Amino acid sequence: MGTAAAAAGAVLVLSVVAVLAVVYLLLGDYLYRVYTGTRHSAAERLVYRLVGVRPDAEQPWAVYARALLAFSAVSVLAVYGMQRLQDRLVLGLGRPAVPAHVAWNTAVSFVTNTNWQAYPGETVMGHLVQMAALAVQNFASAAVGMAVAVALVRGFARRQADTIGNFWVDLVRGTFRVLLPIAFVAALVLVAGGVVQNLASPHEVTTLTGGTQAITGGPVASQEAIKVLGTNGGGFYNANSAHPFENPAGWTNWLQIVLLLAIPVALPRTFGRMVGQVRQGHAILAVMAVIALVSVVLTNVFEVSGGAAVPQAAGAALEGKEVRFGVPGSATFAAVTTLTSTGAADSAHDSFTPLGGMMTMLNMMLGEVAPGGAGSGLYGMLVLAVITVFVAGLMVGRTPEYLGKKIGSREIKLASLYFLVTPALVLAGTAAAMGNRAGLAAMLNGGPHGLSEILYAFTSAAANNGSAFAGISAGTPWWCVALGLCMAFGRFLPIVFILALAGSLARQAPVPVSAGTLPTHRPQFVGMVAGVTVVLVALTFLPALALAPLAEGLS
Repeated sequence: MGTAAAAAGAVLVLSVVAVLAVVYLLLGDYLYRVYTGTRHSAAERLVYRLVGVRPDAEQPWAVYARALLAFSAVSVLAVYGMQRLQDRLVLGLGRPAVPAHVAWNTAVSFVTNTNWQAYPGETVMGHLVQMAALAVQNFASAAVGMAVAVALVRGFARRQADTIGNFWVDLVRGTFRVLLPIAFVAALVLVAGGVVQNLASPHEVTTLTGGTQAITGGPVASQEAIKVLGTNGGGFYNANSAHPFENPAGWTNWLQIVLLLAIPVALPRTFGRMVGQVRQGHAILAVMAVIALVSVVLTNVFEVSGGAAVPQAAGAALEGKEVRFGVPGSATFAAVTTLTSTGAADSAHDSFTPLGGMMTMLNMMLGEVAPGGAGSGLYGMLVLAVITVFVAGLMVGRTPEYLGKKIGSREIKLASLYFLVTPALVLAGTAAAMGNRAGLAAMLNGGPHGLSEILYAFTSAAANNGSAFAGISAGTPWWCVALGLCMAFGRFLPIVFILALAGSLARQAPVPVSAGTLPTHRPQFVGMVAGVTVVLVALTFLPALALAPLAEGLS
């Protein structure tokens, strides 16, 4: 079984890579046209009038940030309010109002593109909340991430400019011209593949193989399409993409993996086009690809050749895996979903081997930059490139430069603050949970695995991923508030630092290329960025990993 599983995994990975090579060129160029065009469609102009925005008026970074934060704050209030009033809304399916702590956690979760679910979706949320609150944020939160990435790229591309674009234009274009059209087509394909799309009541059930009954109702196909396209987690069913109504077959699992990666993989091409150096985009994509391929291969190896007696006897670690997808399909999906800040799951990460589970955790600790979320992966990788250039400049005694911009004290401080947010939240949150009864009460396992569950939860929240080790009960008031704060700070603090960095770069005059300029498009730079990424994460998280998954794997 091990050889067959390895072959199946290789075919899966190679087929995904082949499709993404085409996506990189076509979608990357399309995104370039979307964000650099000057014309507005009639539908877009209508939105601008309703919001009271002048689409041709650009914004300094501080105004851009205030608009983004205001939009997100209003979104949190709207999603929270709909949940609290669910029992009075149409299509509420007679379900009660969502408890305040769960509504807070869910509102912050979906607005921050985390989509962590502290509740079983099919029994708590009615259809209107699923469609008009949660699914809408699947679009909006992804569009916000893409807007921030484009704003940072403009900072590199512009010369002595005071503005970095218009948040409302970037938000609307990302939604109307990118996410909606692709999600519409993807939803139709998923419906053809067996994903349900209806408004059946919760009393309508269908009998699955083996006699199991399940609710058939729900706008599942459209929500599934945007959740994977926008690299969002969440799901209509608590089993997420392991549920046959969300992910019926091996080829729909393959399609979802492609959709997870499509936008993050295409954005480096957009970056290269916008800065006028396509090969710079190739270099960023190469760093992403190196890290991603290593992660996918190692996750598959750890799951196919598990070290315990039972996995060795069975030929692979089969617990928690879906037979529809097999071990390679489950392991690859797990690696991709944590590399892309998605959080969707087609298998139980808690049931992975200790080292396989560690890989999903490590993917998030890397900053989810390979290729990362919709927008967040690109701006995270560009920050790592800035840090790499700074380190290289120190080594040769030269003022660091990247794409013709000097990396001075202000720029490196902003980049460093961006990088430090996630580790601070993860480690402080884990310590707080382990130090009080309310936090410890959620642990269903003791020892290193129990610590892994808590470490994973805070890593997922701070990195805005949304996946979880299932062996933790995080629906209590303490956990909902703690993780909600972690998600909010983990999303918006880095975004403010990114926009401030964009504004600082945009104001600079270009620095002429000289003999001492570090080439940032060659394999040497690709290796340096990948190395800096791994070293920074290892120095930050190795002690915590040594106490949790590594200790379990070596026991």
